Amino acid sequence: MKQVSVPESSATLNVKVVPGAKRDRVVGRYGDGVKVQVSAPPEDGKANKAVVLVLAMALGVKAGQVEIFRGHAQARKAVRVVGMDDSGLKAWLDALPG
Repeated sequence: MKQVSVPESSATLNVKVVPGAKRDRVVGRYGDGVKVQVSAPPEDGKANKAVVLVLAMALGVKAGQVEIFRGHAQARKAVRVVGMDDSGLKAWLDALPG
């Protein structure tokens, strides 16, 4: 019998990134998403890697579950979080300041 894999749920998050900050953190709500500050410079994908790590830690998921799928070279990015549904992400967003 062939096993059918069930795709994991995922949620999309809009992110405004501020590279070169003093520390790495999720600042709070920003429009319909979040603002993230990272100390890494915006070169060679360093800031993007830092954003993935900061978001993974803040969301309580593994870094491999966080993927930037739009805006790799821009301050505004779209991020997919695998293993988290829209309601879970909304609850997390509602708990943020801003």
